[in-house]
Amino acid sequence: MYRDTTVTQASTTHICVPAHKEDTERRVKSPLFTRDGQLMRHFISKSVIMAELHHPQHGPKNQLLSGDDLKEEKDDAAESAKKKRRKKKRNKNSAPAEANVAEGNGDAGGEGDVAKLLERQTLEDKEREDGEEDGDEGENSAVKTKKKRKKKKGSKGQTDPPSIPICELYPSGDFPKGEECEYPPSKDGRSAAWRTTSEEKRALDGANEEMWNDFRQAAEAHRQVRAYVRSWIKPGMTMIDICEKLEDCSRRLIKENGLKAGLAFPTGCSINHCAAHYTPNAGDPTVLRYDDVCKIDFGTHINGRIIDCAFTVTFNPKFDGLLEAVRDATNTGIKFAGIDVRLCDVGETIQEVMESYEVEIDGKTYQVKPIRNLNGHSIGQYRIHSGKTVPIVKGGEATRMEEGDVYAIETFGSTGRGAVHDDMECSHYMKNFNVGHVPIRLPRAKHLLNVINENFGTLAFCRRWLDRLGESKYLMALKNLCDLGIIDPYPPLCDIKGSYTAQYEHTILLRPTYKEVVSRGEDY
Repeated sequence: MYRDTTVTQASTTHICVPAHKEDTERRVKSPLFTRDGQLMRHFISKSVIMAELHHPQHGPKNQLLSGDDLKEEKDDAAESAKKKRRKKKRNKNSAPAEANVAEGNGDAGGEGDVAKLLERQTLEDKEREDGEEDGDEGENSAVKTKKKRKKKKGSKGQTDPPSIPICELYPSGDFPKGEECEYPPSKDGRSAAWRTTSEEKRALDGANEEMWNDFRQAAEAHRQVRAYVRSWIKPGMTMIDICEKLEDCSRRLIKENGLKAGLAFPTGCSINHCAAHYTPNAGDPTVLRYDDVCKIDFGTHINGRIIDCAFTVTFNPKFDGLLEAVRDATNTGIKFAGIDVRLCDVGETIQEVMESYEVEIDGKTYQVKPIRNLNGHSIGQYRIHSGKTVPIVKGGEATRMEEGDVYAIETFGSTGRGAVHDDMECSHYMKNFNVGHVPIRLPRAKHLLNVINENFGTLAFCRRWLDRLGESKYLMALKNLCDLGIIDPYPPLCDIKGSYTAQYEHTILLRPTYKEVVSRGEDY
């Protein structure tokens, strides 16, 4: 934008106009100012204007110049322009150009104003010409910049506490992959790297991309929820508060939608000698303490594609060795697992690693023992235990892992006997996946089964979840369904009292090309 500058008539009356029409069009193509006050480009030589300002005896505006005078003025103008350019180059990093012009001329009043005006216009004309040369490039750059800014403005980040569903954080529908690993070499030493480049295996992998993506969405929800839980869980909280806060966050991030998306099983928060399947029932007063070892085991699912993943929380550093042993054993099992690997070989490797650890707790040394009657397992659609078991000790099934299988690789370490038994009040239940039609005589039992089918299907549930749905006085009906074999109870599993148990677990996908630890995160 140009400044609103006024030029008096006195400062323009001494400007000579060339006699020839061609020179007139070239030198005085337009006046200094248009009617609306905007400064226009002009072609009047600055040297001519300054000469006329110093020689007022020249004739009026319409006085004609001879050809020799005109040529001389042209030469003077060219020489003056060269000097100006040299001077401007010398003073590039010094004072502003306008000040230099004013000092060099020593003029005041109208002469100084015109000199500044001409200098400013020269610079603006040069900038305008440069801009026109790079016009297309600049325009494209501006468009790109605008697009980038728009994209940045539209991107979303998770809130604190987490509240935005994962599907809204990734509107494209492509969710973060887990850790992709090459399969271990076979016993004869053959590498499995060929799977990553085989066109056939890539095609098979791509054919199941929708299924893998469901697992990844559920896994991302699990990662964000457990990171959130680690930020606030502390001694003094009741187990009910911990579970309900965790489950509420899971429901938001997974965007719970009946059997299409939701929680895969109740939140396990087994403490100390209790290794698994404990979640508080209504009215349970249990409080988390500083010296507790708490296993947080919860699951999410999208379209029945289940993520089963667990970690252990402690506050006292004396348990760090126990946690390290179990975490190392789990990672070893994950590393050794693969297509055509025998399940019993995975268990033997896990046992070897876990038993290599000794921990000192309260002045007493313990060898970390794998809990021999707890196992990892294969996972099916809407089926947390789909038939195959992954032992954590040597022996067990000689069945081989197969392409397309999904497994929960989990290990439990204990300072006790290394075996668990049913104990305490039951809280976990699940409908028998293979049950056929069973006649039910009690109306309350029929009603309860309908509620279970509509809300959980063949996924596990707990009594707190029935309370949340508004059910009451259902214990007799629930017992009847268990007695009929329609519902299976899963009571807490405990080692000897006074012992400590720890757990780590991940879900792995045996894809045709890679083994993907889909639930892997920065934490473990």
